[in-house]
Amino acid sequence: MTATIKDVARAAGVSVASVSRALNGHESVTAETRERILRAAGELRYVPHAGARSLITRRTDTVGVLLPDLHGEFFSELIRGMDQAARASGRHLLISSSHGSASEAALALRTLQGRVDGLLVMSPHADASMLAANLPATLPTVLMNTRIDAGSYAALAVDNHGGATAMMEHLIACGFRRIAFIGGPAHNFDAAERLRGYRDALADQPSASGTTLPGDFSEASGYRAGLRLCAGKDRPDAIFAANDMMALGCLFALNEHGLRVPDDIALAGFDDIPIARFVTPPLTTVRVRIADLGRLAFERLAALIESDGGPPRTTEQLACELVVRQSTGVRGAAAASAHDSS
Repeated sequence: MTATIKDVARAAGVSVASVSRALNGHESVTAETRERILRAAGELRYVPHAGARSLITRRTDTVGVLLPDLHGEFFSELIRGMDQAARASGRHLLISSSHGSASEAALALRTLQGRVDGLLVMSPHADASMLAANLPATLPTVLMNTRIDAGSYAALAVDNHGGATAMMEHLIACGFRRIAFIGGPAHNFDAAERLRGYRDALADQPSASGTTLPGDFSEASGYRAGLRLCAGKDRPDAIFAANDMMALGCLFALNEHGLRVPDDIALAGFDDIPIARFVTPPLTTVRVRIADLGRLAFERLAALIESDGGPPRTTEQLACELVVRQSTGVRGAAAASAHDSS
């Protein structure tokens, strides 16, 4: 049978209250008594009952995470950053995905209530009305890369517009003038901001022209876009994909058609997922410190959980970094090693 707190108290010759105080690090327990209790708990292999503890502390030591998907290196890196921060704070993650469905996102938010101390939310469906309808106002919540009215929730967002603009400026500076853009999913905040940066940069450079193709952030959609560009009459001299996964899919299509990158056509992505530097040629991209985004979002949520009123509900923006590698030509490759070492 599983040992109980009463068994530990009996073995240590103390009260149940003393066992509880010792296991929770209360200063009123002497070092000698604490050692005796911990020894008895170890010998009996006693594990505190999480449910009973949460009734006392009103905490679950668990944070809920809602993401649009769990597939791919972006989400792997994001979760890695959250997990590192969670372990450092003695908390656990409870992760759910909306699979691109607004109804599933709402259901996940309702299901997580009562099981977690706070929520980290990344969802294209999480506008103010949706959150208000499915979350209690008192539940600490931090949004990540989610379109929301200023002041509604604490939020972190990547400077997608600035990153896309920097990439376009790089491509134009390299002499490319016909630049195609492979977009991301409809209603996705990141995709919309990257498209906006692409268009704004074109508008500022009258000698450059562009065309946009649909994508959904998957390798397959990048591959399909690459095939369309290869089959077109007016082939661009550079392709900017809204994320690295689509850029890699596009690279495969270009290779199939015998087009050399960057000699025949330049290629760039966004995110700087780990594999981006290991393909041939290494991919020029915009670095998003994805694990840092997860870590910082968790730390901000932990601060909300621990505080009474919480810090202001402001949006913190994370800067991006242009990483130049061989896929956009030798003129930029010299800077690659310096960027990659950071």
